[in-house]
Amino acid sequence: MQVRINHVVIAVSAGDITAWKGDIIVNASNSGLYGGGGVDGAIHRAGGPQIAAECAVIRQKQGGVMPGEAAFTTAGRLPNLGIIHTVGPIWKGGAAGEEATLARCYISSLDLACARGARSIAFPNISTGIYNFPKKLACETALSIVINYVHSNEPDKLPLDTITFICFEPDNARLYEETLKTYI
Repeated sequence: MQVRINHVVIAVSAGDITAWKGDIIVNASNSGLYGGGGVDGAIHRAGGPQIAAECAVIRQKQGGVMPGEAAFTTAGRLPNLGIIHTVGPIWKGGAAGEEATLARCYISSLDLACARGARSIAFPNISTGIYNFPKKLACETALSIVINYVHSNEPDKLPLDTITFICFEPDNARLYEETLKTYI
């Protein structure tokens, strides 16, 4: 499913983000950029040792990435121009600023992609795996932030023309599709 907001297509699909062919994929990483489980491990395995080596340099320079922030590496063996690693919040019941931190993940990633001149970006479901962020709230936050980002940037200043949410689980993709329909 896809909708157009201004000049940007926002799309949803189910599948493996490492198979997506576009400029930037976003990795739901841990603070140390170590390539853990879930999408993080899949991206590190598919991209090869170059990604881990670049993540090690980031750790040496800045000690990793704080929740809500993002860092860029090349894509290694993946068919993309690069990977943006962002660290989502661990769900602690909602009173610890988790929603605001998740929003910053999307904004930081979009800012970094635009600074690199990316025309397309794909997001996984950030923080909904082992970090236990509620899927519906994560979906609503992600779509709201991305759509507001598109609306708040002048088309000539926003190089992105496609933003894709790639959900590993089909039921999560359906949730994104249903929520995205409310913006039509």
